[in-house]
Amino acid sequence: MTIPGAAAPRRPAAPSAAVMPAPPFGTAPFATPPLAQAAPLRERLLLFVIYITVLASSVAFIEPSPHDALMGVLALTCLIAGVRLDRRIAIMVLLLVVWNVGGILSLMNVPGQEKTIQFAATSLYLAVAAVLWACLFANNTMMRLSIMRSAYLLTAVMAGLAGIAGYLNIFPGAHALFAPADRALGMFKDPNVFAPFLIWPALVVLERMLVRRITFADIGIAAIFAVALLLAFSRGAWLHFGASCLLMVGLSFLTARQASTRLRIVVMTGIAAAALAAFIVILLSIPVIRDMFLQRAQLLQSYDVGDGGRFRLQLLALSALLDYPNGMGPLGFASIHTIQQHNVYLQGFLVYGWIGGIAYIVLILSTFWVAFRSAFVATPWQPYVITTLATFAGSVAEGFIIDTDHWRHFFLLLGMLWGLWAATCHYTRMHRSLAGTGAWTPAAAR
Repeated sequence: MTIPGAAAPRRPAAPSAAVMPAPPFGTAPFATPPLAQAAPLRERLLLFVIYITVLASSVAFIEPSPHDALMGVLALTCLIAGVRLDRRIAIMVLLLVVWNVGGILSLMNVPGQEKTIQFAATSLYLAVAAVLWACLFANNTMMRLSIMRSAYLLTAVMAGLAGIAGYLNIFPGAHALFAPADRALGMFKDPNVFAPFLIWPALVVLERMLVRRITFADIGIAAIFAVALLLAFSRGAWLHFGASCLLMVGLSFLTARQASTRLRIVVMTGIAAAALAAFIVILLSIPVIRDMFLQRAQLLQSYDVGDGGRFRLQLLALSALLDYPNGMGPLGFASIHTIQQHNVYLQGFLVYGWIGGIAYIVLILSTFWVAFRSAFVATPWQPYVITTLATFAGSVAEGFIIDTDHWRHFFLLLGMLWGLWAATCHYTRMHRSLAGTGAWTPAAAR
């Protein structure tokens, strides 16, 4: 935003697009912001495309998915709407470029294989998607976040219901479609991706219940997510959800502005934990669920140990890093050892080479740096930063036991954190500038 020079008479500046009025974080789960109807035509078109793109993100059992095709439409719509690349996300862009360059160079180790080329292309596509999301949320932030949140909540609820329906075989063929192998996976191909997909919207609902208000709709949505997460029987997702909840509660408590809010967070966290425990006990009273839970809840499974187990493969992958500075190429490790090493950080070096592996680790660390800085700035989108950071941290932790480098929702979270960092920088700079002119007071900023 341009601030009039000292020689010219000062007058209150118009609000930045990043801080345009928008519905608060605590609005109804699937509500569409009323101000979206008053936005310019090209912005309304962009909001519509954001909505349908995110809405399609839970349909992931086919490749390429409808979401992938809609991301191309979204990119074109961004050009029409004049979405710009913010310089504050330049570090993320640079690291994603280096990460992909490493992956492309490693293709020389596996020449002429269609699957390896598809793997590299997917990595490039997801990097572009992360940049696109970051650019979107850097401006007109609250409006676009509200639209995205509504679509994500709705599609996650539908995916959760599909997974539950499949596990319970509510209609003929439901089990084969949505819960093969007796694990709910909704419209995904893998329950270990389906369950983490539900965690960000679950945290959005829980944060609103802990900090602001509780509605029957929120209770119902939280129950759907809890059942779906349990029936996915994904140990990594369970730990991911628990760690993300703890971080979200901690950040919400630390950033609360009033003692009464902190007290509410403490009390509601206790109530929520007790309710969740009681809910799980009720579900485990069903024999088939209890049996699968007891099997999946064991710390070590048969595929974790032994010569061909997960941890043995990770040791082999670690020793292979020194032998392949340019990486083994996509699927190169699996071609020798039959399966992947199930560790995204080892994957970063084995598939993308030392250059790509280092770039990926630096990307994760720099994302944490900007996200934690944003989380402690009082902005209209602070709750989004907290829930996204908490979910991202859980995904990063889960990356030690599973490959997350091709999770679409992971790159959405990555782009959100960098976009919200850029928006926060705009917000604080304008706040300081206008506070100096008297046009904006701290009270008005809140």
